[in-house]
Amino acid sequence: MLKVRPELEDLVPYDPGKPIEELERERGIKAIKLASNENPIGPSPKAVEAIKRAAFKVNRYPDGACYYLRKKLANFLGVGEKNLIFGNGSNEIIEILMRTFLEPKDEVVYAWPAFVVYKLISKAMGLKAIEVPLTEDLRHDLDAMADAITERTKMVFVANPNNPTGTIVKKDEVERFLSKIPDHVIVVFDEAYYEFACKDPDFPDLKEIAVKGEKNLILMRTFSKAYGLAGLRIGYGISNETIIDYMNRVRQPFNVNLLAQEAALAALDDQEHVKKTVELTKKGLSYFYRCFEEMGLEYVPSYANFVLVKAGKGREVFEKLLDRGVIVRAMDGYSLPEYIRVNVGLSEENEKFISALKQVLSEV
Repeated sequence: MLKVRPELEDLVPYDPGKPIEELERERGIKAIKLASNENPIGPSPKAVEAIKRAAFKVNRYPDGACYYLRKKLANFLGVGEKNLIFGNGSNEIIEILMRTFLEPKDEVVYAWPAFVVYKLISKAMGLKAIEVPLTEDLRHDLDAMADAITERTKMVFVANPNNPTGTIVKKDEVERFLSKIPDHVIVVFDEAYYEFACKDPDFPDLKEIAVKGEKNLILMRTFSKAYGLAGLRIGYGISNETIIDYMNRVRQPFNVNLLAQEAALAALDDQEHVKKTVELTKKGLSYFYRCFEEMGLEYVPSYANFVLVKAGKGREVFEKLLDRGVIVRAMDGYSLPEYIRVNVGLSEENEKFISALKQVLSEV
């Protein structure tokens, strides 16, 4: 009889949803996808050209150390090359962190609801997961998270901005939080949506603390969102040299593919594309807010490229939107059954979503 580790028995795999082409075929519709917080304008044209040039080299293994990308990104960020680690998306950075520093039965603290991968990897590794509820306004309760730390706690995750709520923790909160963290705990700030929030005066700049090693702190960022490279899966971590060194001992060789490295190199040279993406996002969020207010719907103001809106029967609304060719994310799996999450699309996609939502809400 096949045996697996007990902690895997009740582990529910991440549900990415069906490919948009399959959904269109099944339902006989033309669909728009506003469910995965992707960049609606796509990657930089410079990145696309870099991918085309690199396509003829895919018979070769990629650079296992991300040599050129490491140099360019270090210069762009103003950190040392040894302060960076790259992964197959920031998901892999999370997994490398846990495999490097945690043992079964160690404790991990994170907020809930937050990025579901913290929960999935913790369970898969047999770790004790301490979930701290968000505040009433769906923000991280950093004081409660600090209070949840014990001698067995080895790692704390803070998503900033948080997915799925789009909220942030602010400078003063983070400063107070970090002052309470024991020396044996690694704090992970997941900044996947950094580019959308970093210009806000309340957003904490933790790069110097992470690099200097004053605290065991690592920042995670990605090329998937603002840079539009989600399909290539490339993320990175910023931390002190000791943490990065140990993680690189665990990291698999050639974990970042050749096309991803070349595209990221080119994308860094097109900050105008990132600026355009952020501006489009802010404009789209303002449009959503205005429409939600006219419809009398509660929503959570967002610092990311998506927004959480209270639609009542969230799962039913999600299904009825599918019938109208609009793919959003139902939030019942995140303990928010009354909500749906929608990311900003192109203006015509945003308008189609609002039109479909009005029709659906008149029926449920």
